[in-house]
Amino acid sequence: MADDDDPEGVTLRALVEPRRRSILRLVAHDELSAGEIAAAFDVTRPAVSQHLTVLKDAGLLTERREGTRRLYRARPEGLDGLREFLDDMWASSLDTARRLVEADRGIADDEHHAAG
Repeated sequence: MADDDDPEGVTLRALVEPRRRSILRLVAHDELSAGEIAAAFDVTRPAVSQHLTVLKDAGLLTERREGTRRLYRARPEGLDGLREFLDDMWASSLDTARRLVEADRGIADDEHHAAG
């Protein structure tokens, strides 16, 4: 399946790496330069750059150039597709649980009426 056909998968793959999630937390409310982001981690700048590229390609970061600096900020709307996917899964699970409880109650009610 192509990545274009599975945007939630692209987002999940980007978020599976703990350092990427940490980067998103860093830039959730503040725009930071690549150097400022790199300074927060005990890895090489090229490694941080690769993480930034993955997050940007997944639509989770914006990049803005200011002179020679690149500034990054989280794109909360980049999580919208994943959020909708999880909401649908949760609603479906709740519906299944409700039906199971109702079916179980129906069996219990039938047993109660049969014993009475």
